[in-house]
Order: sequence, then structure tokens, then C-alpha cells
Amino acid sequence: MSEAPGVAASSGPDEEDQREVILNNDLERRIAEAFDIFDVGNNKMCEARDVPTIMRGLGMCPTEAGVQEVIVAVEHPRIPGSVHLRHFLPVIVQAITEHRFEPAGPEELLEAFKALDVLGKGYLTKEDAVMFMTQDGEPFSQEEIDEMLELAVDPLSQTVPYEYYINQLLVEES
Repeated sequence: MSEAPGVAASSGPDEEDQREVILNNDLERRIAEAFDIFDVGNNKMCEARDVPTIMRGLGMCPTEAGVQEVIVAVEHPRIPGSVHLRHFLPVIVQAITEHRFEPAGPEELLEAFKALDVLGKGYLTKEDAVMFMTQDGEPFSQEEIDEMLELAVDPLSQTVPYEYYINQLLVEES
């Protein structure tokens, strides 16, 4: 019997977990493919800590509160810290179809950058960008900061010309 890491044999997957998960459409297949990357035991299970990565891999942008809400909804009832695809799939399908964790659009991003650029220069300094990402609102992880700065910072001026950055994001999405 396959088990989640660190889980005693008596609390392993039950009969329901052993049944095949039927994928009915392309959205469900895409979610299952993203989930399978973290299914190291090849038993349709992953660790709850992988849920935010899977969600972001599907193009979702949840807050930490949103992540916790999803984890509570999908966590295996008998194996704490584990998630079965059978529980994960309907919650994520619903979240995607309801557009619950969609990223901000280009207009919203532009307005946010303009609000931070109080002098109207058309750019933020690299230092200011890092400060805003770590000190205000929900802080970004170091990995998220590094990823954003790699694309956003002009190597010559060491600033974030935000209209150019937003256009770069749109090109990468295409």
C-alpha cells in the first residue's frame, strides 16, 4: 500500500482513494497533469504544502488566505498534510471556472504601479520595488521577487520601467 511521507500504515489511502479518477474534459486533464508532477508515490496523492505551487502552475494567483482556504477544502480527511486528486480536482475546477484566483490584468497592474510611483516618473527604483514587495500587503517570497526582478529591472538603469515590464508580461503570456 502506498502512503504519504511520514504517515503510519494504518492511516494509508482507503478503498475510495484506490478507485480510478475519471477526467471528463481538458480542464480536468490539465489540472491532473499539474498535480501528477507532485505525486511522487504515483498514488494520486501529494503533500498539502504542494497545493500553492500547483495552483500557481495552473496560472492562478491566490493569496495566502486563498491557499489556506483551498488546503482546508482539499486535505485528505484521514491523512493530514496530504491531498488526493479526487478531493483536489473539483475544488480547483470550480475555482478556475469562477475565475477566483486570476492574476491582475494589465490595466490593474498599470494602476498599481502608478499608485506606487508618486512622482510620476514612469519607473520604480529596484530598491523601492523590493521594498513594496516585501513590506506592504502580502509579502512576496524571495523566489517570486527574483523572478519578477529578472524580467522587470532594466540592467542599465537598475530601475523598473513598469509600462515596459507590463508589456513584457503580456508577450510572455502569448
